[in-house]
This record gives sequence, C-alpha cells and structure tokens, in this order.
Amino acid sequence: MMVAGIGSRKGVTAGDVRAAIETALEAHGLTMTALSALATGEIKRDEPAIFLAARDLDLPVLVISDAALQSVSSGTVSRSDASQAQAGTPSVSEASALAAAGKGAKLFGPRIVLGPVTCAIAISGDVP
Repeated sequence: MMVAGIGSRKGVTAGDVRAAIETALEAHGLTMTALSALATGEIKRDEPAIFLAARDLDLPVLVISDAALQSVSSGTVSRSDASQAQAGTPSVSEASALAAAGKGAKLFGPRIVLGPVTCAIAISGDVP
C-alpha cells in the first residue's frame, strides 16, 4: 500500500493538493497509479480541497486520529512548529502517510512543500 499524506493551510484548492501530490511522486520517481489512498489528520477533516482532489484522483481519503498521528511521530523526518502545536505531530503529512500505510511503513523521504500544501509518500512495511 502506498499512501500520500497531506497537510495544508486552510483554504487551499484541489489543484494545490493535486500539484503537491504530483510533485512528491515525481521527486521519488513514482506515478499516480502507484497510490492506494490519500491520508490526512483529524485536524484537516473539514478541508474540502483534500477530499475534492481525492475524488478527482479516484482515491479514498483516510482521516487519521490525533492519537494515531502521535504514535508514529517518531518516524517523521520533518518538523513544523505549527503542526506540532495544532496537531500534536511534527508533520501532519508524514505522520498521516505513515499511520495510513500501517505497521512498518517507511517514508520515501521528507515531505515536499509546494506553496500551502505538504505531501509525504509512505509505503507499507510488507512490501520488499
């Protein structure tokens, strides 16, 4: 399972979200067809652009609880003071991707920041 974790400022567009996903995938030599889902934290449950982008991409959105984000936060590589203060994790995008991809998940690298959106790609631990 490969997941794109999404973090954003309020009021972003679906185009902003898609552009960040495309940029993150390209940075790691991946294609959109590799993705199984998008993921974000509970704090972004009411951010319509994430859900619109997922619909456009025909992917589900997994909303990750604050507790689940915090449980994988030690595996994040980026740090945002705003993310830590608001969501209790150093990176909503990285922690969301890790939590959604499951036990043993690995990030392809640090989150990609594209304007008001961050995106991190994680793959489940059961893939060689």
